[in-house]
Amino acid sequence: MGLLIGVGNTKPTFPYDYYYGVEWDITVSNPKPTRVGKMELHKELPLQNMMRNCILDDNGKVVYYLNANDSTKRDTGAAADLTGEDGMMETELPDMYVRFEMDGNKCRHLQSTQPLPGFHLWRLGYCSSVEATVQRSTNELASVCSTDVDYRGGNNNASYDGTYRSFLGLPATSISLNDFRAKARNRGSVEWNANLYRMHKMIWWLFVVEYCTFNSQDAFNAELDENGFHQGGLGDGVTTWDWVSWPTYNGNNPIIPCGVTNSLGNHSGTVDYTVSDGDKISKTFAVPRYRGIENPFGHIWKWTDGIKLIIQSEAAGGLSKMYICDDPSKFTNSGVGNYEYRGDIARKEGYVKQLVLGEDGDIMPLAAGAGSTTYFCDYFYTSTPASGESECGVLFGGNAYSGANAGVVCANMYYAPTYTYANIGSRLCFDPQIEED
Repeated sequence: MGLLIGVGNTKPTFPYDYYYGVEWDITVSNPKPTRVGKMELHKELPLQNMMRNCILDDNGKVVYYLNANDSTKRDTGAAADLTGEDGMMETELPDMYVRFEMDGNKCRHLQSTQPLPGFHLWRLGYCSSVEATVQRSTNELASVCSTDVDYRGGNNNASYDGTYRSFLGLPATSISLNDFRAKARNRGSVEWNANLYRMHKMIWWLFVVEYCTFNSQDAFNAELDENGFHQGGLGDGVTTWDWVSWPTYNGNNPIIPCGVTNSLGNHSGTVDYTVSDGDKISKTFAVPRYRGIENPFGHIWKWTDGIKLIIQSEAAGGLSKMYICDDPSKFTNSGVGNYEYRGDIARKEGYVKQLVLGEDGDIMPLAAGAGSTTYFCDYFYTSTPASGESECGVLFGGNAYSGANAGVVCANMYYAPTYTYANIGSRLCFDPQIEED
């Protein structure tokens, strides 16, 4: 893959001073890679520390940043309005320069705040700090913390209001990918979108380098290790409910209110939340937050835009082809004419053993055969048509029933972008478009 920065005893001093990342051997099952680059940067975490929560208006302008230690407050210490009156609650992802390398069985991911030789830019963007709901009166996708009936989540069932299973304050589900996109665009431009693959990918690699693990469900540990590095993962997440209690409780709709972890601000950690019917059903979850982003996996599946799969039957070619589009103005409800073919993914489902990677660091499965604590630790779901080919969207993260199958790179490729279900939601992203000169 070209010049290997930082390999052997000839690494250039200047680039080495400005990047940090991870290296791993694709034949080794240990999900903990090795830190590479400047070790001080692994302690300083300059890119990760630029992730911060804010309130964003419909033009994509930051109205104000939220307090680093408590997202219910502004950065000035005054109370913040997270109900949508001031704007949408978003997490700002920084401009970051990345490089992916393959050297025999060794893979590397390097990241930097600087435009180093051989690195390319992943642009700044905004991903909703909480799972998205819908403002019912305007049909706009929203990132808010509000119990107002206008932002009722789930399938908008008003008959549950005032009961233990109320959908007030919860994310919206039972919406297709195509409809999530339309509701996001109702905010006024193609810059507003549902969960974006490019941002989901950014979040994954920022997490991997910070914690030096591919297991996002590793136990959370707030303490630094003996070298001063972050360790552990984000815990089980909202993934451990059983399939008897959940449908009985509320028909597999969302169960965690938006903003449960706001007290953590821009930091990572977990906050306990108990789901109960006041009688027979009671379950406490440690709700995870990564750098201001609540439930980066688990709870509900997230429809993710900017990625499509064309899955062929054996007779039609026997390939599962991955297509990516990083320009939201070119997203389509059907067809891949505006999308870039990035390679083929695994045909049989299972725990992810290898990722596609390439120079774009794609996080779709190249091969299966791992386990819940080996290689990439997350499961992927796929199926092949009996004849012809099918166009499928991608759901990421798993849900409250997924257990060890869940995680940031847990992907589900069963469904067309028109599919809806009670435990499928999304996020709200703002992708600033660069004007051509």
